[in-house]
Amino acid sequence: MSYVYLASSILLMVYCQLVIKWQVIGAGAFPGDAAGKLGFLLGLLLNPWIVSALAAALVAALLWMAALTRLDLSHAYPFVGLTFVLVALGSAWAFHEPLTGLKIAGIALICLGVVIGSQG
Repeated sequence: MSYVYLASSILLMVYCQLVIKWQVIGAGAFPGDAAGKLGFLLGLLLNPWIVSALAAALVAALLWMAALTRLDLSHAYPFVGLTFVLVALGSAWAFHEPLTGLKIAGIALICLGVVIGSQG
């Protein structure tokens, strides 16, 4: 069950990053003046999608704690690297961000690092 908690935590963090990016794109450019910045950020914090992303981050943290009750931190933590992989793939799909050869190489190295780092 610990791996279910771990995987769920990772997927919720990916959701969080993709939803925040999606909503920030829709919100437009970050204002230059202090009052505009504050209003911009408050508007985002009141956005239901942003609220869902922040709630997902909280649930992800709770699931992470549950996973750590049975897994060594040195074993579980490398799996967090998969968030980088899934966010890169998700942003390429959802936002048409470029998935260059260097990014693909980096993704492959992260996957290799997860496999090696989680051993033992």
